Amino acid sequence: MVNLNGNLTDKPDFSVNNRGLNYGDALFESMRVIHGQEMFWESHYFRLMSSMRILRMEIPQSFSPEYLLNQIKLTLKANELEHKPARVKILVFRKDGGLYKPDTREIDFVITCSELDSPFYKHHDIKCEVDLFKDHFVLSGMLSNLKTTSKLPSILGSIYADENDLDNCILLNEKKSVIEFTNANLFLIKGNLVKTPPLSDGCLKGILRSELIKIISKMDELTLEESSISPFEIQKSDELFMTNSIQGIQSVSRYRKKEFKNDIAKKLVNKINAELRLTEKKVI
Repeated sequence: MVNLNGNLTDKPDFSVNNRGLNYGDALFESMRVIHGQEMFWESHYFRLMSSMRILRMEIPQSFSPEYLLNQIKLTLKANELEHKPARVKILVFRKDGGLYKPDTREIDFVITCSELDSPFYKHHDIKCEVDLFKDHFVLSGMLSNLKTTSKLPSILGSIYADENDLDNCILLNEKKSVIEFTNANLFLIKGNLVKTPPLSDGCLKGILRSELIKIISKMDELTLEESSISPFEIQKSDELFMTNSIQGIQSVSRYRKKEFKNDIAKKLVNKINAELRLTEKKVI
């Protein structure tokens, strides 16, 4: 069952003129739900609202945090997931009509959900080998910070990884700076310094990225720096890991001939889970 504009259905009706399909004129949010409680909901909601404004979509008056939360809960219940860990996706696209210039700025939305195997994040000690994807670049700037459906570099990078027996690829911007993985933000650690690319370089404005920045900034033993990263720095780092709201933190084990540790990444997973448990207890 999916939620289309507030109506639950197992047969959503989409037009071939859908603007998300034809022009990538769409945004989405993917979030983790624990026992019916949306994690980092406020951050997800405000990122969605901000992104819609940047893309000059008309935000319905009904789009309050309470309304969308209720629609999420109805969708979870319809799929018997209200008491299980789940992934929820909100997709927003401009209504049909027009070519590049839309006939209207009004929007439609779809909410979908699927079950996850664990309520909290796990750190998996598994092989995760990555390399650079250099065939195409992500442009630096504000539009690349948005979670839109226009993700061709990520798609092509994922195909490149599959063709070369890699587990993921690192994307570059037009200045040849490292910005992110195909489906996650990027952090590296050298000594006690933790670096992640700045938003101005074109990385996604990730929710878990923001939460980690807050957590690391409070840790006396670590120093956080948001600054441009060159591919050369990856070779010199001690740890390299990726983050997103669904998988949490996944350490990279190997980049070319360089092998990495994962000690600090494991500690950060524990700190994030501690934050999630506090949120869950407040709700219960």
